[in-house]
Amino acid sequence: MASLGQRPVNGGVSFWYRSIGLPQPRPALPGDRDADVCIVGAGFTGLWTAYYLKRQQPDLRIVILESEFAGFGASGRNGGWLSAELAGSRDAYASTHGHQGVVDLMRAMREAVDEVIAVAEAEGIEADIAKDGLLHVARNRAQLERLRAGLQYEYAWGAGPEDFAELSRAEMDDRIRVAGSLGGVFSPHCARVQPAKLVQGLAEVVERLGVTLYEQTTVRRIEAGRAVSDRGTVRAPTVLRCLEGFTGSIEGQKRSWLPMNSSMIVTAPLPTDVHDRIGWRGAELLGDYAHGYMYAQRTADNRIALGGRGIPYRFGSRLDDRGATQQWTIDALTALTRDMFPATADVPIEHAWCGVLGVPRDWTATVDFDRTTGLGTAGGYVGSGLTTTNLAGRSLADLVLGRQTHLTGLPWVGRRVRRWEPEPLRWLGVQSMYALYRTADRREAKGLGHTSRIGTIANKITGR
Repeated sequence: MASLGQRPVNGGVSFWYRSIGLPQPRPALPGDRDADVCIVGAGFTGLWTAYYLKRQQPDLRIVILESEFAGFGASGRNGGWLSAELAGSRDAYASTHGHQGVVDLMRAMREAVDEVIAVAEAEGIEADIAKDGLLHVARNRAQLERLRAGLQYEYAWGAGPEDFAELSRAEMDDRIRVAGSLGGVFSPHCARVQPAKLVQGLAEVVERLGVTLYEQTTVRRIEAGRAVSDRGTVRAPTVLRCLEGFTGSIEGQKRSWLPMNSSMIVTAPLPTDVHDRIGWRGAELLGDYAHGYMYAQRTADNRIALGGRGIPYRFGSRLDDRGATQQWTIDALTALTRDMFPATADVPIEHAWCGVLGVPRDWTATVDFDRTTGLGTAGGYVGSGLTTTNLAGRSLADLVLGRQTHLTGLPWVGRRVRRWEPEPLRWLGVQSMYALYRTADRREAKGLGHTSRIGTIANKITGR
């Protein structure tokens, strides 16, 4: 265990892999190959797509190409929120499919939480899954204002009190005692997950179904009918790009989706007296209403894993792919943990890491397949991807198979999004946006009784 005087382990992919061990690498692509479907990227989107394609058409020859190992990216580094949250603008979805289209999409997201749990159970994937719901806490008057506005927003898009319920401070304290809590919101549509266990289990399942997974194979170019890698070319009438934050590594895609970093820390296991002072006896996930929001879970071995934005974007879409994060980010997340849970003051922080997520220019997710070229993609989850990948994978599988289902009619299918600005404009824009959020949070924490106008300006940029 790290002592308070020691720095935590930094990087090494993530704590989730540190706790279970890095997987043995699978073989690389041994040369040119032919397939019916080639999937580029062995994260959740690619694996779920392969799973549902094989379940619906077992004779398909499916090849997945991965530059590192399955689940190396955000799939094995995230906060473990199997939630029904979907990032992006619902007005953008409604502009093409109307109000009911968005209602249908949000209902599908809630159902997808249970779909993932059901598949894990049916396929024997043990991933510390516990569906105890999601809590969001408000810690000042401005956040409480956003909490209540957010409830009305959800109700306007088809949710009901059974989906989102306001909690008093006492009701919040009965579940988790967060310092400064003024109240919260509870949603049952969320489960805790150990993400590395889930993605590794899913990779093993798709292999058992007959999918061929090549690792240590870097794809640089995707064209109609083929994916060109450093190990050879896979020729297939259908090629699917499922790279999320690593999309910019493909030739011609540098400005498609912006790679944004998110960082996490995890404590040592909580001593009994500390746990008693915090509560948190269940497996609820925890978020807040700050502009620079946090996300947390209590792990199966009784640690607090907490994340938030560090340096959100690096100039030129550079990637922090080895997982190390900045010391000031570790310090900021540690300070937030101590502030929310003063009882953890003497509990060491044992590990810190970061991961990269994909952000489209309008901050709104997309599933797309062009039957003429055979090219498809899904992603742009903006950090809300653990459940979304399952719904996207099912939707993409139906599109590839030419099946018209309720999933292929959802409003995120076939969306067209403009490209990000060239540098230095996108770097300046993202840095300015998060500077505005940090300023807004500081002002609200000092007693501003309403949402800061600075935060409102930043929200217009992001579509939040």
